[in-house]
Amino acid sequence: MTTSRYFVARFAQAFGYFRKNQRMADASSEMHLLREAEAQLGMAIWEKVENIEELSVEYWNLRKFIKEQKAIRKRLEECQIRLTQAHEERVHLLNSTPEVHQDLIDQRTALLTELEKLARQRDQLVVDAREVRRSYDGLKMKLEVLINESAGTEANKEQIEKVKNRLAELKLKFSNLKQQRIQIGTEIEAGDAKVDIVDEQLNEKRKDRRINASEAFIVIGDGNKEVAILRAENSLIETQMRQLYAEIGRYVSRNARRQPACAHAAASHQGLVDVMRALRRSITLNHRLAGNA
Repeated sequence: MTTSRYFVARFAQAFGYFRKNQRMADASSEMHLLREAEAQLGMAIWEKVENIEELSVEYWNLRKFIKEQKAIRKRLEECQIRLTQAHEERVHLLNSTPEVHQDLIDQRTALLTELEKLARQRDQLVVDAREVRRSYDGLKMKLEVLINESAGTEANKEQIEKVKNRLAELKLKFSNLKQQRIQIGTEIEAGDAKVDIVDEQLNEKRKDRRINASEAFIVIGDGNKEVAILRAENSLIETQMRQLYAEIGRYVSRNARRQPACAHAAASHQGLVDVMRALRRSITLNHRLAGNA
């Protein structure tokens, strides 16, 4: 939305041509583009904002997260190497095992595969529950603010009710996730017990090979669990880093004309800053045309 198009639209509104839904849709689309641009700009220039006091928290948190992310990725690589070696060892053991033991080994493989699947589901439930808890805490804080702002009045009553309903939904969702995790934990315990029985049977037949195979399977099971945990941690860090990138990009782009330090940091991406400035103006104009500003 340019200034000239804005005046044309205002002129059209004077004759009853009012397109509120279209203006709000345009503003929403532009806001999405703006948020993406802020994150991209922050990612590109964050190393240049060390001396901007207002961004010191974001800068040093990013330094910490990047260090943690490198450590996680190194552990992931090491874990993948161990898993590859364990899988190769498992294949060798299976191929060299007499046919009399093959049924038990196939049964054990199926059980462990199912346990790995359950472990991944449980880890995902933990991640989902963490996100629900974060949303719940945020809405709880919002509810407190709304209640304080509307003390003694009827203001925000409908919004407060909506927040309360959403909190109840999140609480129920968290409870359901917890019950699912408990159920999966029970299934994993039952599966572990079945694996133990199969292991005992294998031990009775060929103790030496059972020990070697058990070691390989344990490494694989532990490795897959560690990989799932590390990937979840890496995903969480990436989400937090993206939020920090967005904060940096937002601050620098808004203050590039007023603060020399911001102008210097964004100098190599001035074109993107100009686009972001145009998007903000367009969003404002669209909101005005929609009657929201």
